[in-house]
Amino acid sequence: MNETMPELEPDETFADAVPGRYWHALDDGRVQCDLCPRFCKMREGQRGLCFVRGVADGQVVLTTYGRSSGFCIDPIEKKPLNHFLPGTPVLSFGTAGCNLTCKFCQNWDISKSREFDKLQAKATPEMIADAAVKTGCKSVAVTFNDPVIFLEYAVYVAEACHARGIKMVAVTAGYITPEPRVEFYRHMDAANVDLKGFTEGFYKDLCTGSLAPVLETLKYLKHETDVWFEITNLMIPGENDSEAEIEEMTAWVMDNLGPDVPMHFSAFHPDWKMMDKENTPLETVIRARKIAIKNGIRHAYTGNVHDAEGDATTCHNCGELLIGRDWYELGHWNIKTDGNYTGNCGNCGNCGTALPGVFDGLPGDWGRKRQQVNLSAL
Repeated sequence: MNETMPELEPDETFADAVPGRYWHALDDGRVQCDLCPRFCKMREGQRGLCFVRGVADGQVVLTTYGRSSGFCIDPIEKKPLNHFLPGTPVLSFGTAGCNLTCKFCQNWDISKSREFDKLQAKATPEMIADAAVKTGCKSVAVTFNDPVIFLEYAVYVAEACHARGIKMVAVTAGYITPEPRVEFYRHMDAANVDLKGFTEGFYKDLCTGSLAPVLETLKYLKHETDVWFEITNLMIPGENDSEAEIEEMTAWVMDNLGPDVPMHFSAFHPDWKMMDKENTPLETVIRARKIAIKNGIRHAYTGNVHDAEGDATTCHNCGELLIGRDWYELGHWNIKTDGNYTGNCGNCGNCGTALPGVFDGLPGDWGRKRQQVNLSAL
């Protein structure tokens, strides 16, 4: 990538930045960031494309450590994670910036922000973990903008949360290089990975990125970690929603990840730099779900639409309804997590077949509500 590196404004400093990891000095005096596949090459005082990592005193620094765009409590199903502690509340936060430039970004006010005065201060890892405990959240999610770009902050938050018995969730595009990938996911309990499309052209033209590193992240998660993860595909009319592309994508998931990784096919709504596109029709996400199931994916869902069948979790063996959902509100529940319960799996209440995921007794009752949280007021 050959993007021009943004310079510091005259009144800006990196005074509050913390040292970053994963970089090396180049022979021409620049410093290369090795965190993600962009490999931004920066001179002193320049920022990378993500805007939150820059060069100060000859090293890469993170400028948003301890600073958040705000905290709220969401249903875990909104991440979306349908097989991870269903019905429970998750304390969610992000920072600013992103290492992709998706024209369809639905959190663009955060991920594209270069206005650091929008960020709250004094959100230490210990404060975040303490807030999760006080508000009854079972997990904390780094989300809204990609947590890869604030890896150091995310890792320290995860350590603080784990010390208090709180699980850690990443909502990410999976655009990260191999070495930091190991450290980042070593601290995560669950992830939702946004598989934005299934062609290099889509990633290049709409995200200025590449598909291949995302696929490597997915294979790494499946075969080299115990992280529970699910996949989301935002379907954009005329861009990544063809039957052929969904056929190829779901076949790849089956061949490389197996049948038990849940897939969410979500409807697009016009946003950011793609206001000229129409909303994704309901029939498009339903069709994608059916293709996934035909190709062997056992748990495929529709998202951003009202579709009771596409929201439901069923037993792949006997067809029994296991979890009924109305948007993020749980209804019917027929999962056993005792007796035949082993590992992370629940079991079908009818035939006993394992349901992969992370289930902890009865579901939570948080429902669909969203609650803003002021850490300093807790």
